Amino acid sequence: MAESWVNSAERIGADLHLEMAGAGPRRAELIRALREAVRSGRLAPGTRLPPYRSLAADLGVARNTVADAYAELVAEGWLTARQGSGTRVAERAEPLGARARVPKKAPPRARGPRHDLRQGTPDASSFPRAAWLASYRRALQQAPNEAFGPGDPAGRIELRRALTEYLARARGVRTEPERIVVCSGFAHALRLLFAGTGGVLRGPLAVESYGLGFHRELLAAASVRTVPLPLDGDGALVGELGRERAVLLTPAHQFPTGGPLHPSRRAAAVDWARARGGVILEDDYDGEFRYDRKPVGAVQGLDPERVIHIGSVSKSLSPALRLGWMVLPERYVDGVLAVKGEREAWASVLDQLTLADFIVSGSYDRHVRRMRQRYRVRRDRLVAALATHAPHVEVTGIAAGLHAVLRLPPGTEQSVVKAAVWQGVALDGLAEFRHPAATMSAPDGIVVGYATPAEHAYGAALDALCGALPPR
Repeated sequence: MAESWVNSAERIGADLHLEMAGAGPRRAELIRALREAVRSGRLAPGTRLPPYRSLAADLGVARNTVADAYAELVAEGWLTARQGSGTRVAERAEPLGARARVPKKAPPRARGPRHDLRQGTPDASSFPRAAWLASYRRALQQAPNEAFGPGDPAGRIELRRALTEYLARARGVRTEPERIVVCSGFAHALRLLFAGTGGVLRGPLAVESYGLGFHRELLAAASVRTVPLPLDGDGALVGELGRERAVLLTPAHQFPTGGPLHPSRRAAAVDWARARGGVILEDDYDGEFRYDRKPVGAVQGLDPERVIHIGSVSKSLSPALRLGWMVLPERYVDGVLAVKGEREAWASVLDQLTLADFIVSGSYDRHVRRMRQRYRVRRDRLVAALATHAPHVEVTGIAAGLHAVLRLPPGTEQSVVKAAVWQGVALDGLAEFRHPAATMSAPDGIVVGYATPAEHAYGAALDALCGALPPR
């Protein structure tokens, strides 16, 4: 009895689609079809082809027909065959027209920056691969069967329980698993909270005078008007809050200027929310990374019913994981879940289970402590390099986070940004983060992300940075 396609496909482990529409001999048609698949690029160099018997069963031809076709294409150089490695597309095989598409003299590619000192990204080479893999294996082995079915919009309970314990211990957050909703990061949290006319929150929204333009654009797209709050050395001037319905703050480490929100202003913001029936959105984007003292606890701990605490692993682990969370007042939970929906593009369940294990096993704490020490050394090296080569340039803000602001002489910001480009350094001017409606004075400065370069490249990045700074 002829072997079915399903059975043979299970043994091969891969399907191979071939166009054999001709009426000629099957061997010749198979050779033509394989050549065409290689020429067109559908079969890339190195691709392993199915064994003779399996492909013969799929195509309804004799095994010898496939063997003869493979042998001829090996002789012509289209395929290679080695004992134990099977039959593969030859590495030198070239798709049809590949040479024709390449001009005789290709234009030079634009050179990217040699040194990336942009804010917001951790050192990608520091991702804890071995520990993460160990957690992934444990999570996969221990996952219940229902984890691979339709999920809970709130996120896996294992992760929400782990976050409840961790956030209480490390950030002073008061909550329970039922009030945590897993999302894919801070921007996703904003989209869920301000999702059009049916959103959980509505504007106007007070924001700090300096922040990410991307977040302002996201809010504007949701028809949310943002009102800038002035800043000083003690953080946002929350005393100027008025009739807004909510305020977005970065209290642990103002982004990007670098100061913490003064304790009296933390309390004043909570008092405003209570009096107005409003809510504080606390962006705790790098709350674990304080170098001169123990990290300050979250504002959420002052009043869990008036603060939405938002965090993620984008700074502590990697933005590629797309894992974040909202700790919500009880009255907002159902609304957020309704917006999220029953079939929303959630964060991967396996990633959620892996992060839960990563936290519970202690690997997350160990990684954060290790990176806290590494980033502290990097910031110290930045300060030391400036003291040697540009003592007139001041590092502002507290010793925390993954970036620092360098205060520049008045009128020099744009020229320094341009000079940095010539030095092969990618960084941002402070003006890039200023709210367009802000009325406070605008100092000149640059935002330097000292976490991004790999360890071996950091010294050269500092040298190039110093070469772009203005003379005394």
